[in-house]
Amino acid sequence: MTPKLDAIDVRILEQLQKDCSISTAELADRVGLSQSPCWRRIQRLREEGFIKAQVALLDPEMLGVNLHVFAQLKISYLADADRQKFVRGVMSIPEVVECYSILGERDVMIKVVAPDIKWYQEFIFNTILKLPGVEDVSSIVALSQMKNTTALPVRITEA
Repeated sequence: MTPKLDAIDVRILEQLQKDCSISTAELADRVGLSQSPCWRRIQRLREEGFIKAQVALLDPEMLGVNLHVFAQLKISYLADADRQKFVRGVMSIPEVVECYSILGERDVMIKVVAPDIKWYQEFIFNTILKLPGVEDVSSIVALSQMKNTTALPVRITEA
């Protein structure tokens, strides 16, 4: 059962998603609490698992990552051990920033960040097609990014 969130918890989570580097005093002021109760709520939200991590979001263009590709993989039947090798393989590739098991004609979808299309082509042949069970790759290259957020919708939950 998911722990309960009240209106103040929601405001805290929304503010932290916008900027987790603000001080507890600033956060408390923004959500209408004093500093100590705000700090206690943040600690509870961490302990309950609502806050998983605090990270810096980097600018992909500044790092030379100009291409975003969504690749759908067709996977042959894999025994449990080979499936685990596939998962470990995907987890070890830094350019694969997201990976999902999906329904439909394909089995897995990955999001790959790359410097350019030539690099991506070599990446498919030298890395992705060498993962256990990968039979085929279908790629969709993003032309532009219209929305990108890490913020999740936060709502009050009932007990």
